Amino acid sequence: MLFRLLFSLVVLMLHAPAAAGGLAGGGNAIQPELVAEGSARPGQPLDLAIVMHTTPGWHGYWQNPGEAGLAMRVDWQLPPGVTAAPLRYPVPNRLLLSGIVNYVYEKDYALLVRLTVPAGASGILPIRAKAQWLACTEEVCVPEHGTIALDLPVGDGAPVLRDRFDEWRRALPRPLATTGRFALDAGTLHLALPLPASVTIGEPYFFPGENGPIDLAAPQGFRRQGDWLIADLKRKRGAPPRLTGVLALGDGRGLSFEAVPGAVPSGGQTVGEVGMRAVLLALLGALVGGMLLNLMPCVFPILAIKALHLARSGGDERQARREALGYAAGAILGTGALGGLLLAIRAGGSAAGWAFQLQDPRTLLLLLLLAAAITLNLLGQLRLPVIGGETNPSGSIATGALAAFVATPCAGPFLGAALGTALLLPALGSVAVFAVLGLGLALPFVAVAFIPALRTRLPRPGVWMVRFQRFLAIPMAATAVGCLWLLYRLAGTQGLLVGLVAVGLLTLLLVVFGKRQGFGWLALTGVAAIALAGALLVPPRALSAAQPPLGSAAWSEAAVASASASHPAFVYFTADWCLTCKANEVAAIDRDEVRAAFRKAEVRVFSGDWTAGDPAITRFLEKQGRAGVPLYLWYEPGKAPEELPQILTQGMLIERAARLR
Repeated sequence: MLFRLLFSLVVLMLHAPAAAGGLAGGGNAIQPELVAEGSARPGQPLDLAIVMHTTPGWHGYWQNPGEAGLAMRVDWQLPPGVTAAPLRYPVPNRLLLSGIVNYVYEKDYALLVRLTVPAGASGILPIRAKAQWLACTEEVCVPEHGTIALDLPVGDGAPVLRDRFDEWRRALPRPLATTGRFALDAGTLHLALPLPASVTIGEPYFFPGENGPIDLAAPQGFRRQGDWLIADLKRKRGAPPRLTGVLALGDGRGLSFEAVPGAVPSGGQTVGEVGMRAVLLALLGALVGGMLLNLMPCVFPILAIKALHLARSGGDERQARREALGYAAGAILGTGALGGLLLAIRAGGSAAGWAFQLQDPRTLLLLLLLAAAITLNLLGQLRLPVIGGETNPSGSIATGALAAFVATPCAGPFLGAALGTALLLPALGSVAVFAVLGLGLALPFVAVAFIPALRTRLPRPGVWMVRFQRFLAIPMAATAVGCLWLLYRLAGTQGLLVGLVAVGLLTLLLVVFGKRQGFGWLALTGVAAIALAGALLVPPRALSAAQPPLGSAAWSEAAVASASASHPAFVYFTADWCLTCKANEVAAIDRDEVRAAFRKAEVRVFSGDWTAGDPAITRFLEKQGRAGVPLYLWYEPGKAPEELPQILTQGMLIERAARLR
């Protein structure tokens, strides 16, 4: 309290001459606007909103500003008989500056107030108020003030701003009907709130209504025990007779509550932390999922080429093991680096998931050129140093890294839960899961190199190897065609033309150098120039509209919640670059039998297209513990959604629809 008082006095002394000037031009950094939901009806309550329009880089404060700051003060000047209830604040955000915890709003926000209008009101009601608030940046704070005014007509008109007010009301914390309990020990305040186990929680945080009882800067621990959510909070001082505040659930939702002294359950499952069993399952899932990625059409040719190298070498043990270790090192470094980059992007505030690089047209162009070059290599038009040269450690490492790069379009079987868990772990644990994915990718080749019984079973060199290599060009060429399609989906016709021209120039360059049996610095310079020019010419992503199968509606949480309240619903998340997704759509979802079963059972179908990395879908996937697609959910009224396997069959969908009839 003393710190806050000193802070307030310093702010007022330093900035009193600029009390109405938060910006250089003399205007307030945060501009208030008073609006009403509609006309005032005699004898009926009406919601008003003080909309705080915030200049970028500035922030305002919650009712409890934290360790520093000032809450908003409003002195109402109302007509006789008209009363205003206390301000209602939306769920705030936590801001840490120089070790000081603040509870703030960094974007536009609205404070709601319930106005009571007397039964005999008529005409125009002049609503006036003098308001004072504090606007701050990371460097400076300015106390601001102003007058807000509204001439409110009395009548029976419909609320004209209902949609806007509904949005602002959704941002308010929902009151818990049941009182919570808290208990104190030497250093901890244990707070228990009644919260059904079915309520999903992301990253909870307790915003205290008053300062004093808990240390705001200390970490907060949460655990679930049945239908109780328990917060373990570091004590600061005092023994309050009651405790109020807001529990943020981590996705914009919040619950306001009041708690009194009482018994708090012990034990329970920790919230927001992943247990050792889940970590081990994530590592195992990453290992098995990485092995299965070798069956993808873009990865299998690379693995097959490495096996052909072993066959050509005549089974030499030292050479085979050296090449396998280099390949494994490249794959581990490749997936680990991609995982680290993903974590860095997410730490910067962006919503990103696995295969994030395939949502950028420039990366797709690079992958297209790689697929085209590998296809030419398989057709015998040239010999790429990375996958077609003599055995050497650097070539093997580069091959493993290349396999890791082209293997990421899908979170295939076992990978969905593993990568979702990885994003909940500390940074080192997350990178470890991604690195184990690379180990799984390299494991089949390592097994062949280190197990003599497998290595000796490799076929003897012969003409068949040339034919098999030509055959491998088919799936790699299909990968290149898929990249062209994705380029068109993300960057439109211009992106497609740039991709075709780049592939044409690359083919001409590589064939010429391939016939000359030389792939030196001149060729590499030409390839780099083509890739750089293509990346500069590819336009920013502008996803073209796609017609989802089954006549499904576009996914949104609100639409699914509305439909599933009265009808069964099937929700699937897909992306054009996800091979598992497309295989499931062809084999199980987009089938006449499934359509018929869904029509009979009145199943509503929603699809979420994650091709361009829709942030709303990314956030929803995270809430489901997933880092990527595919994800399939089955909803029935009154029940929690059921997550379906990542490999679908028609029978799964038809059987669920049939049991509803």
